[in-house]
Amino acid sequence: MTTTEPVRVLPWRDPALPVATRVDALVAAMTLEEKVAQLYGVWVGADGDGGEVAPHQHEMDDEIDLDELLPRGLGQLTRPFGSAPVDPALGALSLMRTQERIVAGSRFGIPAIAHEECLAGFAAWGATAYPVPLAWGASFNPTLVKRMAQLIGEDMRAVGVHQGLAPVLDVVRDARWGRVEETIGEDPYLVGTVATAYVQGLEEAGIVATLKHFAGYSASRAGRNLAPVSIGPRELADVILPPFEMAVRESGVRSVMHAYTDLDGVPSAADASLLTTLLRDTWGFEGTVVADYFGIAFLHTLHRIAEDWGGAAAAALGAGVDVELPTVKTFGAPLLAAVRDGRLDEALVDRALRRVLAQKVELGLLDPDWSPRPAALGEASDDESVRGSVDLDSAAGRAIARTLAEQSIVLLSNDGTLPLAPERALRIALIGPNADEPMAVLGCYSFPAHVGVQHPGVPLGIVLPTLADAVRAEFPHATVTVEQGTTVDGGETDFGPARAAAAAADVVLLALGDRAGLFGRGTSGEGCDAESLALPGAQQQLLDALLTTPTPVIVTLLSGRPYALGRAASDAAAIVQTFFPGEEGTGAIAGVLSGRVNPSGRLPVSVPGHPGAQPSTYLASPLASRSGVSNIDPTAAFAFGHGLSYSAVEWSDLAVSAEEIATDGRVELALTVRNESDRATVEVVQLYLSDPVASVVRPVRRLIGYQRVELAAGERRRIRVTVAADLAAFTGRDGRRVVEPGAVVLGFGRSSAAIEWEARVILTGAERVVDHRRELHARFE
Repeated sequence: MTTTEPVRVLPWRDPALPVATRVDALVAAMTLEEKVAQLYGVWVGADGDGGEVAPHQHEMDDEIDLDELLPRGLGQLTRPFGSAPVDPALGALSLMRTQERIVAGSRFGIPAIAHEECLAGFAAWGATAYPVPLAWGASFNPTLVKRMAQLIGEDMRAVGVHQGLAPVLDVVRDARWGRVEETIGEDPYLVGTVATAYVQGLEEAGIVATLKHFAGYSASRAGRNLAPVSIGPRELADVILPPFEMAVRESGVRSVMHAYTDLDGVPSAADASLLTTLLRDTWGFEGTVVADYFGIAFLHTLHRIAEDWGGAAAAALGAGVDVELPTVKTFGAPLLAAVRDGRLDEALVDRALRRVLAQKVELGLLDPDWSPRPAALGEASDDESVRGSVDLDSAAGRAIARTLAEQSIVLLSNDGTLPLAPERALRIALIGPNADEPMAVLGCYSFPAHVGVQHPGVPLGIVLPTLADAVRAEFPHATVTVEQGTTVDGGETDFGPARAAAAAADVVLLALGDRAGLFGRGTSGEGCDAESLALPGAQQQLLDALLTTPTPVIVTLLSGRPYALGRAASDAAAIVQTFFPGEEGTGAIAGVLSGRVNPSGRLPVSVPGHPGAQPSTYLASPLASRSGVSNIDPTAAFAFGHGLSYSAVEWSDLAVSAEEIATDGRVELALTVRNESDRATVEVVQLYLSDPVASVVRPVRRLIGYQRVELAAGERRRIRVTVAADLAAFTGRDGRRVVEPGAVVLGFGRSSAAIEWEARVILTGAERVVDHRRELHARFE
C-alpha cells in the first residue's frame, strides 16, 4: 500500500494561520537585503527629464535596473496606470506580467503592492473624472462621497491596483495655497466626516486608503507649497489633527502618508512623536506609514537634518516611516549601509517589514491561490484581444459624478434672475475663459490635467462637454453667443467683443475661474500658489467691464479655490460657485441655471471680501474679526456654510432639553424646518458651538454637526440632535484636552454667519480631561 505525503505548506503561505504567525515566519527566513527590498517602491514609468508630477522629481530620479533589484524582491509598484496614457486593459495586462516577473524573480515570490492616485477618481486614462475634494465638502454629503469612493475602488481593484493615495485631510488655513482644490474645506469636522466616508468606501472596495498629509502641510507660511509651517501646539491639536484622528478611529484606514513639512523644526518624516507616539501608541493605528514622494530624501536635501542618504533613511525609519515612495533612493543601499555600520538597529527594519508583510497577507498576496490576473481581464491574455475591453468610465460612475456635481454647486447670490426659463428664446452671451474650455471642470489630480497634458497627441479618454455645449443643450430655444473675453491668466484686456456680445444679449453668463496644473503650469493645483485671492489674469477687469453694461450678469465660477469678486458680490445678478465639478460638471451647472437642479451646495471655504485679507478662515478668534484698529477688513463676502436655493425654508420652534448639564452629560435640541415652496429642496442644517469664556482663546464658533434634510414641496420636518459635553472639549493650557465648566452656546445656522437659533447651556461640575476616546459627533435623528 502506497501512502502519499501531504504537501507541506510554508507557514507564510498558510491562510489557516494567524497573520502575525505567518509574518514572523517569513521575517525569520529573510536576509537583510530581502527585508529591505520590501520597504521601497519602484517607479518604472517616471520621467526624470521634465514634466514631473512630484516635487524635485528631475533631481531625484535615478536609473533603476529592475532585473538587478528583483532577486531581492520588491515592496511596491508606483503608478502603473498613472504615469502615461495606457488603454486600461493593456495596463492591467502589463501589470499582470510585471507581477509575474516579480514573483518569479525572487526567492519568496512575494508580489508588489501596486498603488495609484485617486484623489478625484482613479488617475488613469479613460477613468471617470469626479468632482475634486473641495466639491465633496460643498456637498455636505458623506454618504454620496462614500458611494463614489466605492466605485473608484472597485475600478482600481478590477485592474490589479491595491492602494490609493487619497484622501487629503489637510484643513485649509490659507486659500492662496495651490492645493486647496485637493482639500475638503476649512473646517476640521467637515473634513473629518467627509474624508472618513471616502476612506470607508475605498476600503470596502478592497483598496488600501492613504490619509495625507500627516500633518500640518496646509498651514505653510503665505500659502506657499512645501514651505515652513508656523503653528502652535494648540492649532495642531484642535484644527489640524482631528480629521486624521476621526479617520483612524472610524474608517478602517490602512495607510498614512507623512507630510513634506516640518513642525517647529522637526520634519514630519522624522518625527517619532507624530508617526509613532501619537499615531500608533495613542490612536492605535496598525497599518503602514508611507513616504510622500521623495520625502525621505528631502530630509537630506531640503530639511538638512541628515548628512547623507543613509542618515535620512535611518531618521525616517526610526520615526516610523515604513515604505519609501515613489522609488528607491534612501531605503536601498544607503539603508543597508546604515544597518551594517551601526547607525540603525535591524530591529527597526523588522518593525517596518512586519507592517508591510501584514498588509500583503491581508490583501491575499501570500495565499497559495493568489493570482496576478486582475478580474477585469477575464481569460484574455494577449494585447489585441484585451484592448478596449475594460471600461473605467461606467454609466454608474458617471451617474454618481453627475449627482455629486449637482449637489456641490453653491448658489452664492441671486436677485431673482435665476433660474432661467429653458423654454424661452433667450439671447445668451456666454463669455469668459472657461466658457468653451473642456478642461475647465478638472482638478490637477485628474488624469488629463496631471499626466495627459504631457501627451498632447493622445485623446482625453473621456467626454468633457464644455459649458457652451451644456448651455446649448439645456436651453434649446436660446441663441448662445460665445466670447472668450480674456484667457485664464494671460491678462488680455481687449473687451470690445465681449461688451458688444453682452449689449446684444438678454443675459450674460460669465464663466471665470482657474486652469488646473502642477508646479506653475496652472493657476490652481500643486505648486500653483497665488499671491492674492484676486481672480487670475484680467478676469476681474473683464467682470467689472461687463457689470457696467445694462445686461444682467450671472457669474459662474469653475475654480479650485475661492476668489474675491469685488463689486460682483453686490452687483451681479447671480453668482454660481463650483469647484472643478468633474466630467459631468457643465451639465450640472446648466441644470442649476435652468432650475432643473435646485442648488443645495454650501461653501466649504469662505469667499473673501478682499483679495489680500489672508490668511483668513471662519474658524478664528475674536481678534481675527474686523476692528477699528486695523484698516484691513477680513470679513468674508460669503461665509463658510453659505448657500442659497430656489426654495424658501422656514426654521422654527427651537426646543432644548435642559439649561444645565454636567461636563460629562448630554443635551437634546430640536427645531422644525418647513419647505415654503412648491418644489422639492434640500436644507443643510448646521450646528455650531461657541464658548463665550474659556481658559484659552477659542474660535468665535465652530461646526460640530450638520445634516442634509430633503424636503418635498410644503413638507415640514422636526430635526432632533443630541450633543455630548465632549464636543465642547479643547486643548487647555497644560496641553491636555478638557471640558471646562461654564456656559456654551449651541446654534443652528444656515451658515457660520447666519445663526437662526441659539441655546445657552451651562456645563456644571469639575473640569474633565478627555482623550481620543471622547465623543466626536452630534447625533442627528
